[in-house]
Amino acid sequence: MNDEPFDIVRGSGNVFADFGHPNAEVEQLKALLAAEIIGVLDDRALTVRNAEDQTGIAAADFSRIRKVKLNRFTIDRLMTILKRLDQDVDVRVTVRPHHASGIDPRLV
Repeated sequence: MNDEPFDIVRGSGNVFADFGHPNAEVEQLKALLAAEIIGVLDDRALTVRNAEDQTGIAAADFSRIRKVKLNRFTIDRLMTILKRLDQDVDVRVTVRPHHASGIDPRLV
């Protein structure tokens, strides 16, 4: 057992921002949308082939989403896939000043 002390670091709520990714907000939103798609597939016990048959979206796309390889997807494409899975997507936008540290001071 390791008895070394460790520091607890509070994240920003966006792991991509915490690791310095340049488009962190976009990557976070894509990951959230992909997680919803995966949840629908799991809830319905759909294989990627079944999902293709039901939606007309290529099985390879569902496979990429399951593997969280999202670089080929846009936000609107992921939203379209959810719509084809009979899901409604509600979007709420909040605009606030950018903080230089990248971490919202209300979270610290």
